[in-house]
Amino acid sequence: MSTFLNISQIGKTFQTDDGDFEALQNVDLKIDQGDFVTLIGHSGCGKSTVLNIVAGLLDVTTGGVFLENELITEPGPDRAVVFQNHALMPWLTVYENVAIAVRSVFRGQKTKAEMDDWIKHNLALVNMSHALKKLPNEISGGMKQRVGIARALAMQPKVLLMDEPFGALDALTRAQLQESTMAIHRELANTVIMITHDVDEAVLLSDRIVMMTNGPSATIGEVIDVPLERPRDRLQLAEHPQYNHCRRLVLDFLYRSQAVTHDEEGATEVNEEDVSAAA
Repeated sequence: MSTFLNISQIGKTFQTDDGDFEALQNVDLKIDQGDFVTLIGHSGCGKSTVLNIVAGLLDVTTGGVFLENELITEPGPDRAVVFQNHALMPWLTVYENVAIAVRSVFRGQKTKAEMDDWIKHNLALVNMSHALKKLPNEISGGMKQRVGIARALAMQPKVLLMDEPFGALDALTRAQLQESTMAIHRELANTVIMITHDVDEAVLLSDRIVMMTNGPSATIGEVIDVPLERPRDRLQLAEHPQYNHCRRLVLDFLYRSQAVTHDEEGATEVNEEDVSAAA
């Protein structure tokens, strides 16, 4: 059986004023349909570059990305992106922000009534049915991000790409959106690739955690499976030995990566605060 999403030996080199900069080298990852995969690593390790290549926003220098055996060469509605910045149109209502995506994808395929139902359905998935007529400046940051997720889901993508979608939110709102993301994934069984700097978030949400080496020439350092049953309860997992084992593996990798960086810079030790800030 062929791989659903095949990131095959990709490399990316950027042209800069100082010469060529190799951001990625031989990144190789196979993702099954319905997988929830997170990418984690220190800043500058190429996580967003990988995501943008899968989205079709960047081309590759070497290798290729294949979705259901089709080479990705440009953006498409089969891959929707949720950015850290919600990127809502400030002059449009919550409903209209989602409607833009729905009309662009389903015009000629759904009737107006069907599109209306679909827009409301996806806003209901993220608990935003009460705010259909509100403008972005009338809702909180967490609500804006919910609308961004609804807009992406409304495109009915084969792959949902999330670039630190909760990074700018307060801890409580972040936890609420993590719960919503798990509930949506459970209901839709969609394929998700998400970037995060939060170790606990990665373990809570993921089927697999992909840990990137430091750049330049970043690549996949280690991949760990998260064999925790779903649905997951964060309070119960806090004392779960497998949860803490996975968390320890990620932290160990980040410690070792930080140690390499410090050694290259002439530092002599690594402290937990450094890694916690990066992770």
